[in-house]
Amino acid sequence: MEKVKAFLQRKNIVFSAKRYCIDAMSAMAQGLFCTLLVGTILNTLGQQFHIGFLNAVIVTLGKGDGAVHYTIGGLCSAMVGPAMAVAIGWALQAPPMVLFSLIGVGFATNYMGGAGGPLAVFFVAIIAAEIGKAVSKETKIDILVTPIVTTLAGIGVAALIAAPIGAAAAAVGRFIMWATELQPFFMGILVSVVVGVALTLPISSAAICAALGLTGLAGGAAVAGCCAQMVGFAVMSFRENRWGGLVAQGIGTSMLQMPNIVKNVRVWIPPTLCAAITGPIATCLFHLEMNGAAVSSGMGTCGLVGQIGVYTGWVADVARGAKAAITAADWLGLALISFVLPAVITPLLALPLRKLGWIKDGDLELKL
Repeated sequence: MEKVKAFLQRKNIVFSAKRYCIDAMSAMAQGLFCTLLVGTILNTLGQQFHIGFLNAVIVTLGKGDGAVHYTIGGLCSAMVGPAMAVAIGWALQAPPMVLFSLIGVGFATNYMGGAGGPLAVFFVAIIAAEIGKAVSKETKIDILVTPIVTTLAGIGVAALIAAPIGAAAAAVGRFIMWATELQPFFMGILVSVVVGVALTLPISSAAICAALGLTGLAGGAAVAGCCAQMVGFAVMSFRENRWGGLVAQGIGTSMLQMPNIVKNVRVWIPPTLCAAITGPIATCLFHLEMNGAAVSSGMGTCGLVGQIGVYTGWVADVARGAKAAITAADWLGLALISFVLPAVITPLLALPLRKLGWIKDGDLELKL
């Protein structure tokens, strides 16, 4: 047993919730952002502003009726599997030969996983990376052994579990979306609060939403929850952090408040209650839907990705005839849910807590 522990320590293989559920998932979200989200944004910009080079086909795979044409944005989006796998390998501190071998593993796994591909990539990339790390530099022909073992292990595991994991994730996502359609008030509260809390925790709400394919009304509730946390914390802590903190949290991340939450968990009450209020308003009153990329549901106001995702969904709905036009009511709902209501409700909810002494001056100060 001691030899095994020594081997794992030498190979930097650490079985821990932090490394897998926080480090790996957070890195996975970055891989998602740099490919799928950036690709979606570039395609939207090209289509809406008629930018020639963004609309131009730069790669064509196949011939005839089966040919697939890619724009710059489309090509970025197509690389989401490799990007996620490499990001996860990087978070696990995989050596270069393992890291580069995960490119093929990620592409294959995301394809095999179907609609739940991101969750399948999460599990398979972890397994492949750890196996690759175990064999790395153990032979004199490492340049062959490490990439071959990593690739075969990853794609072999993917062949066994990617499809079932993808199907299960997709089923859970469909259930959440179905339940939200059926009970928009109660599910609006639940989804908004849970995804908003996940956004502030050192895990990835974006990766969770992408893995479950969370779109539609449930996606709209998720956007509401994320915005409640980000904008809520930004405005509530303005007296301590001023404009720098407003920007860092409002279009950056509310995760910056985690050290303060650990010190005084009561500071988390106002934005979380705000999410419970704005979630059902989004689902029941404004019928806010996220029909863009599912990963956008868990981004909130981070780089305005959540809002761009909602807009992208509107454009797609209009193009396929599911929506007649983008109305003033749509824009009003998005503005209220994303910015106005969190900015007003959260500080108001914080006032009695400040009077009770539950939140004191300095409790929300960021160490920027």
